[in-house]
Amino acid sequence: MSKPILETNLPGIELIGRGKVRDNYALGDQLLIVATDRISAFDYVLGTAIPDKGRVLTQLSIFWFHMLKDLTPVHFLTADVDEYPEPLRQYRDQLEGRSMLVQRAKMIDVECVARGYLAGSGWKEYKQSRTVCGIALPEGLLESSKLPEPIFTPATKESSGHDINISFEHAAGLIGEELAERLRVTTLAIYRRASEYAATRGIILADTKFEFGFVGDELVLADEVLTPDSSRFWPADIYKPGGAQPSYDKQYVRDYLESIRWDKRPPAPALPADVAERTADKYRQAYRLITGRNL
Repeated sequence: MSKPILETNLPGIELIGRGKVRDNYALGDQLLIVATDRISAFDYVLGTAIPDKGRVLTQLSIFWFHMLKDLTPVHFLTADVDEYPEPLRQYRDQLEGRSMLVQRAKMIDVECVARGYLAGSGWKEYKQSRTVCGIALPEGLLESSKLPEPIFTPATKESSGHDINISFEHAAGLIGEELAERLRVTTLAIYRRASEYAATRGIILADTKFEFGFVGDELVLADEVLTPDSSRFWPADIYKPGGAQPSYDKQYVRDYLESIRWDKRPPAPALPADVAERTADKYRQAYRLITGRNL
């Protein structure tokens, strides 16, 4: 286990953005993306690190980039610090295992969500209207039911961090019909490939979200890919529709915050050590199950 990192400090390297988890640095037409051990819940970043979380997110994304690159171009270049520009190598202790050098892309302002099962905001909408993002679904589905076929349900990317589901038609109005259709086809192709692989590892990929951008005229898959932060992974051997499923993510954190009746306003509370460690174990377990390797 590496030393947890809540915030990177790379003097002399241009920091251009600090998200909920990642710190991004500009390197000309490339970016350095560093996944810290920060964790967010209910749209707030907590002050407690989750050991190894950043390494899991980075290593899983790299695993999937390699698996998917025949389906779509990707922005990933290397994660080998020895191949980074020379000024970065002095920060190896902060970068090793948790960073990626990628092509800088012009990002598309639509989140590309694929759903194969009825959960989360999709389940909430279905209960009210029997639709998800305007897509009509059959009567009688339960929470966590498998859908007749995977669906593409885009969302807007909000600065508040809480994305808003939209219809395909709305997405097409924002980015154009042709690009929206390309994103739908590519998103569902990736989802099918990934869910078929996950099934061989005893995991159900319930849903996931992707981000795409352009490097020149080329559409590329970017950011993080098929991690516990961007996807719902369920253990297949205990799957049972009709309620929420246990998942390989930060559910321990959400459950703890609910148990202390936090009002979901700042400041966000710290996490007890046992909650942080149990959450870290879930992330490590996800990596181990998906890749067949220890972190």
